[in-house]
Amino acid sequence: MGSSMNIPLARIEQHVKERLDAIEDPLTGKGLFTSGRISGLKAQEGGKVSFTIEAPAVAAQDYVALRDRAEAEARAVRGVTSVIAVLTAHEAKPAKAGGIARVKHVIAVASAKGGVGKSTVAVNLACALAGLGQRAGLLDLDVYGPSAPTLLGVAGKKPRMNPDKTLAPLEAHGLKTMSIGYLVDPASAMIWRGAMATSAVRQMIDDVAWGELDVLLLDLPPGTGDVQLTLVQRVPLAGAVIVSTPQELALADVRRGLAMFEKTHAPVLGVIENMAYFEAADGARTYIFGQGGARRVAEESGAPFLGEIPLDVGLREASDAGAPLVAAAPDHPVSQRFRHIAQAALTNVARLSKPAPAIHIS
Repeated sequence: MGSSMNIPLARIEQHVKERLDAIEDPLTGKGLFTSGRISGLKAQEGGKVSFTIEAPAVAAQDYVALRDRAEAEARAVRGVTSVIAVLTAHEAKPAKAGGIARVKHVIAVASAKGGVGKSTVAVNLACALAGLGQRAGLLDLDVYGPSAPTLLGVAGKKPRMNPDKTLAPLEAHGLKTMSIGYLVDPASAMIWRGAMATSAVRQMIDDVAWGELDVLLLDLPPGTGDVQLTLVQRVPLAGAVIVSTPQELALADVRRGLAMFEKTHAPVLGVIENMAYFEAADGARTYIFGQGGARRVAEESGAPFLGEIPLDVGLREASDAGAPLVAAAPDHPVSQRFRHIAQAALTNVARLSKPAPAIHIS
């Protein structure tokens, strides 16, 4: 703290902002400003600084000590004489009205790192659930790189608008599906800021007529940013499935993804290890990205391990052709693995949603 004399207020504000953005947000892993947690930052005459930290209600306790740290960091800026840091917690109630009102279970399929095959897993997992007799849907929320139109073979098709201004999902391979990729030009770059992306997510959740479904899979964009936080605060998740490769580079991100769902009180149904190995015609396995890394992370964190998906030419060819392997070749060994994983995920949903036993005293 020092004298504010001759130091422009705008410079004080900028220095305070830089110090606050150097503090890591516990949910996003990014700076407080970058994460949108800070509002109302103002430096006034005499070096008086004030700002508000906006915390999600589900994790408000995690921000109490952080508020004290932010206050201390601001006070250390030259020219600041006093600091008022207000912590607010906003309850973002899940919107059970709208599009998902008649969906029994909503499951997020997530990866904290891109390039692990999450969307391919999500599409085939949805088809596996449908094969198990579930009325299943898939919502592609990867607003920056939607893959569902290609993976499902419906690229170029457009959903129709209902009289009540809701969108009708496209039917594909026994699934009700929706994707931002159905609504925008596939050749256009998706250059959206956080607010635009989260607004699109809210509309995709609330303004699609899903009807009666047993399970709706949400294919999330990779990472732990605005879209993921909007989702877990707005939708009553039955749980999350995290997809990773065995590679050590991906595993650090898996740990961050697990931490995000833990902090937001969304149950983790399990971890899937994709691209686990390549199996040659003679049965010999080559562990291209390492062996068993995702299983180890799951065990270390106490999360269920749902299974392995190998690198497989048939899976790649089916994905490129827009015919999910599970739907096109249900007896394929990889399709059978997806069915086992789907059954394990459903079992964990039932286990986690089972009400606590009631105690009656007579």
